[in-house]
Amino acid sequence: MFGYYIKLALKSVKRNPILSLLMITAIALGIGASMTTITVNYLMSADPIPNKSHQLFHIQVDSWDPNNAFNDDEDALPNQLTWTDATNFTHAKKALRQSAMGMSGAIIEPAGDDAKPFEASIRLAYTDFFAMFEVPFIYGTPWESASDNNREQVIVLSKRINESVFGGENSVGKTIIVDGRNFQVVGVIDDWQPMPKFYDVNNGAFNETEEVFMPFSLKEELELPNWGNNNCWKSPEGEGYSAFLRSECINTQMWVELPDETAKAEYMGFLNNYVMEQKELGRFPRPLKNRLSNVMQWMESQEVVEEDAKMMMWLSFMFLLVCLLNTIGLLLAKFTGKSAEIGLRLAVGASKADLFKQHLVESAMIGLLGGIAGLGLAVLGLQGIKSLYGDFVDDLATLDISMILVALSIALLSSIAAGLYPTWRACNIAPASQLKSQ
Repeated sequence: MFGYYIKLALKSVKRNPILSLLMITAIALGIGASMTTITVNYLMSADPIPNKSHQLFHIQVDSWDPNNAFNDDEDALPNQLTWTDATNFTHAKKALRQSAMGMSGAIIEPAGDDAKPFEASIRLAYTDFFAMFEVPFIYGTPWESASDNNREQVIVLSKRINESVFGGENSVGKTIIVDGRNFQVVGVIDDWQPMPKFYDVNNGAFNETEEVFMPFSLKEELELPNWGNNNCWKSPEGEGYSAFLRSECINTQMWVELPDETAKAEYMGFLNNYVMEQKELGRFPRPLKNRLSNVMQWMESQEVVEEDAKMMMWLSFMFLLVCLLNTIGLLLAKFTGKSAEIGLRLAVGASKADLFKQHLVESAMIGLLGGIAGLGLAVLGLQGIKSLYGDFVDDLATLDISMILVALSIALLSSIAAGLYPTWRACNIAPASQLKSQ
């Protein structure tokens, strides 16, 4: 019977091509607009490391101005740590893995007379960074822990930098000049672009990952510049780079890996004890308040998905609703035009239930066709986003199978909902009145 209803729906669509096209276009426009924004918001808020996001925690402690909170929210904590606190936490080794980190940059000088120097972004971190965030390697391995402690000039390259400087060959053991100094290559990572870039949302949650990686301890020794946010509530005590690092300026991120709730509770106890000890030394003038946020909690607190993006998504849903209201009007016009046919079928014994099912199948078919067309419009919309924002949004502006199924489901369900009232009106036509008019 269902197959029979589909045949009738196809004939009805072909019989009124202009009206059918208008309905399909209305649904397609609504689905195209809504799926473009839904896809972007979905991927922006997706778990970037789902198999262990609940085990990775960003550290916050309140080392800020005693007279003023970090921002207008009294419960807000500084979103970064001082260099002193971050290095102390890392050296304490109270977690399964831990790493203070920051972003910098320097000039790379490739070998060869024709090669031109270029500036590259640097991720300063401890060796635990790579295992904690599951960074994939093509060649080599991360540097040893001893390299962190001894401030050795070792480096891990991105795939792109390795191709640019060494032609994509295994460069482990070779030397590369960074900031006028010789660094030994110990590893080359594969393409790695967590989206969002959760480990450093302060420098842009949707920016590209860094091009080279080196031990965090070299920041002080090489006096590398700080790329990213640097907030101070009081001036450094003294002159020079060392005084700046040991000031109350916050410019360092800190992540730890804690495998379970027990480990989390123990680490929170360590943080509380540390702050209390620092209070005795004259630091941390504000009330005790520390926080461990896992990956998803951290992205939510930092509003990785901006309110403007959420607003655009809801506006697109409103547009879809307007399109459905237009579809309801068009279905009413179409089914009213079939009054004579419906009256005749009722007169010869067709039940209202059969007619109801038939016309709902027709509404669903129109919705399905509109959904398919809407997917095409969504693809065009996502391509437009790529053209505006560049290649780094490739992973955000892509329809995966789940989004395709969501689009078709929304189109199908919304068209069925839009067809309920017109179908009910059509099934309640009085057969006698229609037969008299013929």
